[in-house]
Amino acid sequence: MSAPIVHGGGITAAAAAFGGRPEDWLDLSTGINPCPVALPDIPARAWHRLPDGHLVDAARFAARDYYRSGEILPLPVPGTQSVIQLLPRLLRQDGQAPMADDRIAVVSPTYGEYARAFTSAGFAVDAVGDVAAIRAEHRLAVVVNPNNPDGRSWPAETLIALHDRMKAAGGILVVDEAFGDTDPALSLAAQAQNLSNLIIFRSFGKFFGLAGLRLGFAIARLDILERFENWLGPWAVSGPALSLAASLLRSDVSAIRGGIGERCAGLSAVLTGAGLRMAGGTALFTLVADARAVDIYTHLCRHHILVRKFDYAPDWLRFGLTPDPAADRRLGEALQGFER
Repeated sequence: MSAPIVHGGGITAAAAAFGGRPEDWLDLSTGINPCPVALPDIPARAWHRLPDGHLVDAARFAARDYYRSGEILPLPVPGTQSVIQLLPRLLRQDGQAPMADDRIAVVSPTYGEYARAFTSAGFAVDAVGDVAAIRAEHRLAVVVNPNNPDGRSWPAETLIALHDRMKAAGGILVVDEAFGDTDPALSLAAQAQNLSNLIIFRSFGKFFGLAGLRLGFAIARLDILERFENWLGPWAVSGPALSLAASLLRSDVSAIRGGIGERCAGLSAVLTGAGLRMAGGTALFTLVADARAVDIYTHLCRHHILVRKFDYAPDWLRFGLTPDPAADRRLGEALQGFER
C-alpha cells in the first residue's frame, strides 16, 4: 500500500509539535474560503429521516442550474475524494487486474490522491507536465483546472480538443474543477452533455467555506454517474448536506465571490510587503517560491500559523486566505519577524 499523501490541515498535529491550543492557531494550509456562508434553515426532517429521493432531486436540479450542465443532472457525492477512489474501477474489465500497458496520465504536480488511487490499483501513472504530453495510449487523463497548487489553467477549447483526442483512442478525460467557482469561464460543465468521455468533479465546500460538510458533485454521462451511484451505495450524502446544497446553489453568490476577492487582495498585500515572490495560485490560495521555505514554515509554526509545505518542492509554500484584516496583520507581523 502506498504512503498517505500529505495534505493541508493538520492543526492538531501542528499544535502538538509547536504548542498552543488548536483553536488558537491561524490555519492557512488549505484552499478553503475562510469566511463560511451563513447557513440557511435546515428542515428538521432532513436530520430525522434518511435522505429521500426528493432531497437528492432538489440538490441535483440546483447543481444543474448552478454549474449550467444542460441535460446532465450532477450526482451529489460525499466529497469528491470518494469518487476519485472509484476511478480505477471504471477502467477494470470485469474486475480483472490492470494490464501492464494500462497507463494513466496526471498533469502534475497536482492533488496527489489521483496518482495514489491509480498506483494503489495497479495502474502505471505518468506525471506529465502539460496536457500536450498526454498520449493516445493513456486510457485516462486527469487535469485539475485551475490546478492545485500552482494555479495553472487551461482554456475550455484546449480541454475540449484533448477530450476529442482521448475519445478517438477510447480514453477518458477527468477534469477536476474543485477551485472553479471563482472563475466560471474555465468550466467545461456547459459542454459536458456533448462530451461523452468527460468526467468533471466539482467541490462544494471550498467556495462556500463548508469543507466539513463533505459534499461534491460529479458531472458525466448517465451510465458513468449510475456506476458511481451504485458503488457509493444508498444514502451516500446526508440529508442536511443535500438540503444545504439545494438552498445555497440557488442563492446569489456574488457576495461570496466579492468576499473571496477582498481576502485574496489582503493576502497578496501581506506577502508582497514581506518580500515574498508569488509563483502562482487561485483566488483561494497563493503559492510562494522561496529558498528559505522550510525555515519560513517553521518560523510561522512557532507563531501558531500553519501554511502548506511540499515534500516534492521544498522551496514552495502555499498560503490559504486569511479570514479578516486582523489575521492579515497577524501574518504580516510574523513574517516581518523572520530573520532574513
